[in-house]
Amino acid sequence: MTIARRTLILSTLAFALATSLAQAKDPKDITIGASAGPYADQLKLGIKPILEQQGYKVKIVEFNDYIQPNFALAEGSLDANVFQHIVYLKKFALEHKLALSELIQVPTAPIALYSKKHKSLAEVKEGSTVGLPNDPTNQARALVLLEQLGWVKLRDNVDPVRASEKDIAVNLKKIKLLPLEAAQLPRSLGDTDYSFINGNFALASGLKLTEALVAEKIPPNYINLVAVRTVDKDKQFAKDLAAAYRSRAFLEVTNKHFAGYVKPEYQQSLQTASK
Repeated sequence: MTIARRTLILSTLAFALATSLAQAKDPKDITIGASAGPYADQLKLGIKPILEQQGYKVKIVEFNDYIQPNFALAEGSLDANVFQHIVYLKKFALEHKLALSELIQVPTAPIALYSKKHKSLAEVKEGSTVGLPNDPTNQARALVLLEQLGWVKLRDNVDPVRASEKDIAVNLKKIKLLPLEAAQLPRSLGDTDYSFINGNFALASGLKLTEALVAEKIPPNYINLVAVRTVDKDKQFAKDLAAAYRSRAFLEVTNKHFAGYVKPEYQQSLQTASK
């Protein structure tokens, strides 16, 4: 048997196996990844019950980082994931050549500044250590908030979405910045004076949104979202998943269990219409 013929046979068998596996998957079986904490809880308390009433079997997989969920989605281990905003999704998908798309935005906990050593922002002084996310998009959010607080001055005309430590023109309070992985920031509170913590990791670690010394006003491009593979965006499960988030039932779950979260526009409209 020639090498070319053997290669052709193996390719045909691989294609047939992949096709049979795809056909074997029940379209009513959905696996959704989410960062541990509030976004997984939104799925458990609000979305999963709605989909199960429609005959879906929903499996929720929790992650403790911002890397694995997109790779798992792209390779087909997940059908959707919930943990990121559009800025992060676009950057990650471009860098890693992944065909992923936004499906729908979700209620989002803001990034905020916490401290276990200080009761107010006024206690900041020269040499105070400030933990902040080391990933580019969330670090930019923290730096913009630091400028709003008057602790640093960013250089003129800097893009707030892409701001980094290199864009600090003046360190007004002479603070020491400590970039860390977002998931590690709650643990840093024992060592830092202040730390910026994403809402999901804050809540997962037992912190309350009301304990934050200051929280950002989330702009639309930082509202978290459900992501799917681009080829799946118009499939029935994706439509039903988006409809579950848009439902009045999920709005009631949001109001009951996720107070203080920034609601996406469709929930704001639904709430206004019900008044």
